[in-house]
Amino acid sequence: MLTKTRLKEQIEKFPEEFSIDELIENLILIEKIETGNRQSENEEVMSEVEIENEIEKWFE
Repeated sequence: MLTKTRLKEQIEKFPEEFSIDELIENLILIEKIETGNRQSENEEVMSEVEIENEIEKWFE
């Protein structure tokens, strides 16, 4: 989840004029990256081997 501080930081990085779509896309990307980082820190991710095994099951 984004914080007000993080939102303000991102808005400050934008040019003087920008579209709402650009802002939303950027914020969604940041939220996804932060979520992925949290999942990685909490070891809530699959290893490459686990992913390969899951993909193999799809084609059985």
